[in-house]
Amino acid sequence: MKLLRVKASHFKNCKDEFTIDFIAQSKKTTEDKEYELQEIADSLFVYNTAAFIGKNASGKTTAIELLDCCYSILSDFRLEGKNYSYDNINLEMIFYHEGYVYRYTTILHSDSSLGNKAVFSDQQLSKKKYAKTNLKAIYDEKNFKPVSGIGILPEDTSIVFFVLKKKETRAVYFDSNGLGVDTYQLLFKALKNYSISGEYLSNIIKIFDDTIQDLQMIDDHNYRLTYQDKSEVISDKELIYLLSSGTTKGLLLYVIVVASLKNGFDLLIDEVENHFHKTLVENMISLYKDKSVNKKNASLIFTTHYCEVLDLFNRQDNIWISKADGQVYLTNMYEGYNVRPELLKSRQFYNNAFQTSVNYEELMNLKRKLKK
Repeated sequence: MKLLRVKASHFKNCKDEFTIDFIAQSKKTTEDKEYELQEIADSLFVYNTAAFIGKNASGKTTAIELLDCCYSILSDFRLEGKNYSYDNINLEMIFYHEGYVYRYTTILHSDSSLGNKAVFSDQQLSKKKYAKTNLKAIYDEKNFKPVSGIGILPEDTSIVFFVLKKKETRAVYFDSNGLGVDTYQLLFKALKNYSISGEYLSNIIKIFDDTIQDLQMIDDHNYRLTYQDKSEVISDKELIYLLSSGTTKGLLLYVIVVASLKNGFDLLIDEVENHFHKTLVENMISLYKDKSVNKKNASLIFTTHYCEVLDLFNRQDNIWISKADGQVYLTNMYEGYNVRPELLKSRQFYNNAFQTSVNYEELMNLKRKLKK
């Protein structure tokens, strides 16, 4: 299963028909096909990596939360536990699965009797056989035919169940907030759930802190830590103070990266640079671009303030500029800006080619106030 396009209206503070399209739009060079793109069907290319960039409060997190919303439905056939209202969200998802392109539409609502869960109404599910000859018309509604065999489900369950059949991790959302002491429990749960060997954890630990030789889970709240040639049992509360926040967060994130690459599910990261050295971010991106590592077509989708990491992108159509003018909207770099591909993207950001610079005048106003 691969998500191709999302379109939403009334989602948080987004403009209506807020759209994110993952099908490659611009010319596909041999190099792009090797490092930037993955071919999920004959001539159907989507991105190995995709990024949303913009200044603070521009809506980057909103964009990636919309994707998390969609992947939650595609993974669990439900939507619950989110920090936004579900009321009157009009949602369209188009995805590829086992030779067919599917179009799913619904209107979401909140129902207090169900707790923090969404209710699905006006659900429609249709499909068409994929053919590369019809690639340019892949989203054309008239070519879709209703999916047969749609039965009755509880109102908090999506009918995409009748296509995808079973719950499965199709993406993981890693936000920028941090999880505190729960991080370690989630780390070892991820190792178990995704069958990641302890060798990977040992290697990941040394990336972030080479004074640590080993970390083992004893129970839900206690761990055996071996560092500087001594070993002791400490609680999760002690562990989170002993290790840096970057190490704690990095261990979990890199374990999920390994799980994503080995299992082929997508990874959504909000503020990929938060707590991390730029080299770690660049390495993460390179893993998804390397087909000898990314063998199962996982995609890395992230928001960032690090415009320098976008210089690792050869393409422009997998980058969206996020802005908020009362409502959040996206502009695809390839479609919306006339940027010469040979120029560094970071240089364009610093030159404010996309109108994303920090408000320098207000910074100077603050400085003048402080001088008084």
